[in-house]
Amino acid sequence: MLIGEVARRSGVSARMLRHYESLGLVRPSGRTGSGYREYSEEDIRRIFHVESLRSLGLTLREIGRALDDPGFVPSALVGDLIRQTHERIAAETELLTRLRRIDAAGPAGWEDVLQVVALLQALGSKSPDARQRAALSSVDEIPVPVEALVEAALSETEPNVAGAIRWALARSGGGGPALLAKGLGSPVAAVRERAVQSLAEMPGGEAAALLREALTHSDAVVRGYAALALGTRGAADAVPTLIDMIAVGRNDTDAADALSVLAADGTATADRIAAGLVDRLAHDTGEAPARGRLTQALAGIPGPTASRALVELSHDEDRAVALTATYLLRLRDVR
Repeated sequence: MLIGEVARRSGVSARMLRHYESLGLVRPSGRTGSGYREYSEEDIRRIFHVESLRSLGLTLREIGRALDDPGFVPSALVGDLIRQTHERIAAETELLTRLRRIDAAGPAGWEDVLQVVALLQALGSKSPDARQRAALSSVDEIPVPVEALVEAALSETEPNVAGAIRWALARSGGGGPALLAKGLGSPVAAVRERAVQSLAEMPGGEAAALLREALTHSDAVVRGYAALALGTRGAADAVPTLIDMIAVGRNDTDAADALSVLAADGTATADRIAAGLVDRLAHDTGEAPARGRLTQALAGIPGPTASRALVELSHDEDRAVALTATYLLRLRDVR
């Protein structure tokens, strides 16, 4: 079969067939009387083998080795191809993500595009100072897409930088809370903590609703941050979690402060909080440190229920609890 016919049947151009011949990949078995290349059926099968291996990403040199080396073991080469393909896909995915974020920023011209690229690169910098400057400048300059800020917030380990990113995220507009909610489902505890800390600083009803859902999260740290944030926002449904935090000694001072804020809402709310603390005191009869913390928490709760509870606790069998209650009663009398 002559080269033109082979090209038509195989889909490989005559020019490429000549290139294969120059490399020694496919040599026509014969020549016609006029000197034209003539390919046998075996030659054509080899052409298809070459094309099949090319489709897997092998170079022509690797193809030649694979076809001609009797000792060639394909598994190692296939393993390399898999690794290279994964790397290529990762690089392409990263490029696609970057392009989408640039598009989301709505640049008006190439100058804006370059500013967005610079900010995105700075957010991924190894320098904490560069990351912090990028987060702070993202509010006043071309805004960084919220997806990039959320990604940075969930991965940042430097406290000062993380605070700057959360600040920028709270001013980034819509979309942030829903993306952060996905972080609450992360299998990594640190990511869950960063997600709820970021949600705690987000304004608006969507963030508040997600924080309320987080009160039932399986992670006690997530529940705690959610309760503290909701407490400062005046959400009474955070009270049970705040009382739990005081009892177990996890951010108990902050939890007591949050209860004080909630108790300032009125006598009815203050009495409900005091009743919750008293109920927990009754159940934690054998936990001296917990009872001490719960007693101290009554200091910030106004109203008759808290006062009566302190009077009773001033006669408690636990001397430390009794002394604490007595001292708190004196403070209330002074006020």
